[in-house]
Amino acid sequence: MKLTPAAVRPLSPGAPSHFAGRLAASGGFSRARRIAAFVLATAAVIVATTSCVSISTRNPRPPELAGFRRPTAARHPSDNRYSDAMAELGRRLFTEPGLSANGTVSCASCHDPKRDFQDGRRFPVGIVEPSASAAKRRTPTLWNVGEHRRFFWDGRAASLEEQALKPIENPVEMGNSSAAVAERLRADKTWRAAFAAVFPDDPSVTPQNIARALATFQRTLTSPPSAFDRWVEGDDTAMSDAARRGFTLFQGKASCVRCHTGWAFTDGKLHDVGLAVAPADQGRVRFKTPTLRELSGRAPFMHDGSLADLPAVIHHYEIDRQRRILAFGRFSLGPTERDDLVQFLLSLDSRSQP
Repeated sequence: MKLTPAAVRPLSPGAPSHFAGRLAASGGFSRARRIAAFVLATAAVIVATTSCVSISTRNPRPPELAGFRRPTAARHPSDNRYSDAMAELGRRLFTEPGLSANGTVSCASCHDPKRDFQDGRRFPVGIVEPSASAAKRRTPTLWNVGEHRRFFWDGRAASLEEQALKPIENPVEMGNSSAAVAERLRADKTWRAAFAAVFPDDPSVTPQNIARALATFQRTLTSPPSAFDRWVEGDDTAMSDAARRGFTLFQGKASCVRCHTGWAFTDGKLHDVGLAVAPADQGRVRFKTPTLRELSGRAPFMHDGSLADLPAVIHHYEIDRQRRILAFGRFSLGPTERDDLVQFLLSLDSRSQP
């Protein structure tokens, strides 16, 4: 049995363990005390040794890594304060197919929690097929969306509250209107009661309150801790040598950190990503920097889903930087360096192991 501090804590006076009680009843209590003392002393040495080993693998990180440290709590704007009840209402709305015109599509249909809040498709499927002239963009992950400054791949929404209603009103996504959704929910006494409880100063089902609740829930979607986080906190065993070399490349030679900054690895800004311009995008080349957290389940990549895996993404930026994206300088990687960079990116996934 693995010994833990709880397993060897001193017994409370007057409350002998079941083991000691049985020995006392058999007349062997004094001998049992000697045995117990020996066991406790030995266990203490083992625990102390284990603690020393643990401490020896933890080293302080340089100050420049402070920017990669996970926040202690999600950030919420002053005009939409967080509450557990608000987040729960938002979660219920997020999974409610009644928000769509035909009652078949919810936010979670495309932002599937089991698929890292994406849908695993190159392009999402709403209530109808998009027209040939529509810009085809894949479903973005909602992990760490509270860290963003702009929303949608093209940054057309300035807040999560503004973003929340647009998929509902998009004719090919949910095909509804915010006014119709509010009316539908008001017709249900359970929804009316839920909104009244969360918004006592404005106890009604309105598009604005729907948006506030959805935005509050989405701000709680913080990606889980990963091997990289444990390493940042001082655990030298958390990341492999390859992943650490990849982090050095990420910050230096490949200069990925110019756009993928902070603990969520996104600056939230729009950048030229070097892909061919689709006619439906009407000349647009700049798209929002996504978070790099929880990447292992999020392929295919890029706003148009055109790159199948992480090596393809690295190769794209390495090659395209020779042609068009020159602001951060050219770079070229060897095969081992490309693999190291992939290993670092995977260390940002909560499912990763060193």
